[in-house]
Amino acid sequence: MAATPNRQFKNICVLSGFTYGKHKEFVEAAIDLGRSIAARKLHLVYGGGNRGLSKMVSEAAFIRGSQVLGIIPRVLKPLGSSSDSSTGEVLVVSGDLATLEALMTLASWAHLHIH
Repeated sequence: MAATPNRQFKNICVLSGFTYGKHKEFVEAAIDLGRSIAARKLHLVYGGGNRGLSKMVSEAAFIRGSQVLGIIPRVLKPLGSSSDSSTGEVLVVSGDLATLEALMTLASWAHLHIH
């Protein structure tokens, strides 16, 4: 199905890691993504973290003029977000079963040493 020319996206959602990983190329790609989001005049909605790749994408977009909204479950806030974020607004939500599923995935991955 082809997109209609008059319909444009205004927001983009990005979910990325809380760490930088072992490869500087990931950091560079995250910064490039944030810059591209701003260049296209899109608003960024992301996972609300102020660490790692999430921080790089949100800062790069915010610095270049994008409206940035971080959404983080209350239970994860101590792990990755501060209320004094300099990269836009952070919305703390109560969480739901998707949050529980994400926590279980992280716990499993930690046990298996794959993150």
